[in-house]
Amino acid sequence: MKTSWLSRIRKGYGKKLTSIHAWNAWIVLFLSLSGLLLVGGFWREILGAGRVWLKWAHIGVGIVLLIPVVYYLLLAAKHWKRLKGRTGQKANVVFVLFLLLGWLVSGIVLWQFRLAGPRAANAALFIHDLLTWIGLPVMIYHSITRTKWLKEPQRRALSVEAANSHRPAGDKAPAALPEAPQPLYTRRGFIKAAAGAGLALTLGPTFLSWLNKTMQSTGSTGFVASNANALVPEPVPLPDSSPPLGGGAQGNFRVYTVTDIPTFDNSNWSFTVDGLVDQKLEWSWEEFVAMNREVQVSDFHCVTGWSVYQNTWEGIPLSKLLDLAGVQSKAQTVKFYSGDGVYTDSLTMEQARMDDVMVAVLHDGKPIPSQLGGPVRLVTPQMYAYKSVKWLNRIELIEGDYSGYWEVRGYDKDAWIPDAKKS
Repeated sequence: MKTSWLSRIRKGYGKKLTSIHAWNAWIVLFLSLSGLLLVGGFWREILGAGRVWLKWAHIGVGIVLLIPVVYYLLLAAKHWKRLKGRTGQKANVVFVLFLLLGWLVSGIVLWQFRLAGPRAANAALFIHDLLTWIGLPVMIYHSITRTKWLKEPQRRALSVEAANSHRPAGDKAPAALPEAPQPLYTRRGFIKAAAGAGLALTLGPTFLSWLNKTMQSTGSTGFVASNANALVPEPVPLPDSSPPLGGGAQGNFRVYTVTDIPTFDNSNWSFTVDGLVDQKLEWSWEEFVAMNREVQVSDFHCVTGWSVYQNTWEGIPLSKLLDLAGVQSKAQTVKFYSGDGVYTDSLTMEQARMDDVMVAVLHDGKPIPSQLGGPVRLVTPQMYAYKSVKWLNRIELIEGDYSGYWEVRGYDKDAWIPDAKKS
């Protein structure tokens, strides 16, 4: 009878909990590793087109996370009754469910960023990151230790026999399976290990750097001081740039690159407009910063979900550069080259002549730092930022279509922001 009852336990409630924790552990592990690869600048070039596939795998597995969550919720009422009087365990269950649901909701918003809009995506990205830094160590430990314990029938049997040995004589009903599984590690050992690992993972330099950048009120703060470019003279900002017409950027830039960040000085920088033009144009830095500039205020949206609002950009409207060079009738596409020697992208002629497409040299009244694409970058406010080529140093007018760096790796050529005016 006793063996039969223990067998039913293993096949029933215990088996279900084992399945939930095992699934959860593998899913969280995959999402953690794939998430780190997706945000790591080092991996962007190595993954290439595989990054787009990895992104969709991350989204797909994230949706699969619903399965163990729903599975547990079906058992939640029974489990909750057995946790009566165990406040700590109840708090742990609530915390884990909060993390899982928070990841799911914020992840769905990021997945559907075009429908959600930039502000919702920006908030979702912050929540997704914050829950990851805080909850990841807890989730991994919780899933692994519970899975290991639940897979040890001898431990469970001993626990049940010990509980039954204290029952009154003649009472043959088996005691309920204890709901406080003892992990394979001692409490003291885990506390020691978690203290070091927790500090390293959640309070370490990477987390503090992320928190500092996320909480900054001005988008370029922290980058200007470490600008590696050495170009003279610095452009003198127009009155609308200093103080910034937009009041100062709101939000924080995240630095994504596919190569090492290039640096420039007067000897290795130039700017060219060529291709299907009436007159090839080329400037040195001294000549380029002497050109007449304009000021605009616009928002900056990344396809990964973050945004920086109220940027004051100062530069030369792209349409004016095209007019200076003279556009030949065969020209259909404007191709942009980055000074990193790798990145390229393009706009149709109609898109290139939109009023707010700018070749910028100043951000909020200061030179654009090397980390943010300076000394010169393209700004395309109505499109996602992979169109806003960093370290811009050449514009070529070509016949026919052209797919940029990320577009040949799976990104949409249609990079419009939702509700963009497209004019």
